[in-house]
Amino acid sequence: MFLDYFALIVMIIVFLILVYAAIYIHDIPYEMAVKRNHPHQDAIHVGGWLSLLTLHAIWPFLWIWASLYKPESGYGFAGTAANNINIQDMKNTIKDLQNRVTQLESTFVSTPVSKNIGKNIGDNHD
Repeated sequence: MFLDYFALIVMIIVFLILVYAAIYIHDIPYEMAVKRNHPHQDAIHVGGWLSLLTLHAIWPFLWIWASLYKPESGYGFAGTAANNINIQDMKNTIKDLQNRVTQLESTFVSTPVSKNIGKNIGDNHD
């Protein structure tokens, strides 16, 4: 009789530990989001609870979503170098490219097209 009650208590404790572990694991993306000051940390938290209902199907996506955000650069992958773009340099580059395209177009238009192009195409009457 004692062993029956002992086994029941052990099963209840194991069940409670498994439930707590599942909840703890599903809060990992939310804790990452809080630590990184993620702008969507509330949505990640709700997604963690929804992941419990969907049998962990969306949990990996929540983890990726939480880990992509960096406090110093946001979602950007280029780091701080992308933030130091000089607008005037970009305008100069665009003007240079436009001039180059204009030169190439004028070279292409001024070059005479050979009349022999396509002369022998389809004339294989051996």
